[in-house]
Amino acid sequence: MSYENLLNSGKIKKVEKSEADFSLSERDLISAKRNFDFKDFDWAFNIAYNSVLQASRTLMFFLGYKTSGGEQHKSVFEFLYETSGISKNHVEFFDKVRKKRDNIVYRDAFTIGEKEARELIDMADIFVQEIRTFVQNIRTGVER
Repeated sequence: MSYENLLNSGKIKKVEKSEADFSLSERDLISAKRNFDFKDFDWAFNIAYNSVLQASRTLMFFLGYKTSGGEQHKSVFEFLYETSGISKNHVEFFDKVRKKRDNIVYRDAFTIGEKEARELIDMADIFVQEIRTFVQNIRTGVER
């Protein structure tokens, strides 16, 4: 895990490590599922994305980093991409979601269908669990 380029470019900075608390991420996953059940697919999509973002930020703080400067969501995924033991495929998937979410929030509401929202919620569930497992493995000294 080399974060030197991100540190040198000012995209992240070192902070005091903190214990990992995934309660915000878990809350957002529950909210995403509720919004899905109410057929509010744009918000289900957005909240599922936020769940991943919260879990990712939790990981960053746990490792002693936080984003800095502009494009903080993008910097989170750049950080994850540099984190060995985190699926690059999942990071790439959610970085694409990040771009789409930006469009939904700021430009084109009501563009997410049921299938796309369901896929994102399912992937968010998987990825949040992957991050939780990664943190647990560090806590217990399990090599990744």
